[in-house]
Amino acid sequence: MQRDEIELNSQPVFEIGEKVRVKKLIKNDGTFAGREIGEVLARIGDVGYVASIGTFLQAYYIYAVHFLDTGYIIGCRKRELESAEEKNESNATDE
Repeated sequence: MQRDEIELNSQPVFEIGEKVRVKKLIKNDGTFAGREIGEVLARIGDVGYVASIGTFLQAYYIYAVHFLDTGYIIGCRKRELESAEEKNESNATDE
């Protein structure tokens, strides 16, 4: 069995303060105090903001994402998130 890439060999994908969207259903794995194991913490499409960036097992970045709707701050892996920032793209055909 091959492990995931060691993310710490490169810079974090997301920045503190960046708006992100959940790509996978996130359930409590037992690390979220005050909620039952298996309880849904964030659903696909939920939007939050990266509050801090930590590491796990000297291999992965963990993004603490603050979801304003629930008030939860949930640790997420890169594969569970995507950027929700609006891209500032110029449209050269609009002249």
